[in-house]
Amino acid sequence: MRNMPVAGQPPATLVLLEGPSDVAAVTTLLAAQEGAGERSAYELVDLGGVTNVGAHLRRAAHADPSPRVVGLCDAGEARVVLRALQRVGRAIAAPQELSEEAFFVCDRDLEDELIRALGPQRCLEVLEEQRLSGRFAAFSRQPAWAGRPLTARLHRFCGVASGRKILLAGAMAAALTPDQVPPPLAGLLESLQEADARAWQGDARA
Repeated sequence: MRNMPVAGQPPATLVLLEGPSDVAAVTTLLAAQEGAGERSAYELVDLGGVTNVGAHLRRAAHADPSPRVVGLCDAGEARVVLRALQRVGRAIAAPQELSEEAFFVCDRDLEDELIRALGPQRCLEVLEEQRLSGRFAAFSRQPAWAGRPLTARLHRFCGVASGRKILLAGAMAAALTPDQVPPPLAGLLESLQEADARAWQGDARA
């Protein structure tokens, strides 16, 4: 996803995301924000796996002009992102400091954040809206999953079929009310809003 004010200009902000489901969720939440991204150019980047974060950071560091780089990652990958940021000169020492560099960490992963924010019952309603209730019921009857906690079944169900994780990430994000947006996603959106505000102030002074 790209929002460019002038054709041919590089994005002012790169948003590094681990995979397409993260892109789907962030795209949905940005679309719900009135006027999001109207002033500052940004690009949502599907890293295709967190191990590619270093290459994108190095490329951004050597670009002229160098874009601002922000991002989202899973808790299990936070140290990969930390080391990549350190290698391009960011002065942070621990994963807990990633938010100071506008990189926000999901507690476990994106799906866990969305399921916890919505609550199991609302997640079941989302499955019904997506015509996936029957498949979820069949999945829940499988011996390996029968009797497991509902949240665990929902989390696993999101990723057991091709394209489902992307579909449900977008659908669950769309079902969030503004006060339900999980902290890592809220932090990312706020960082983009702040960039918009700075761009507006710069335009006003020009």
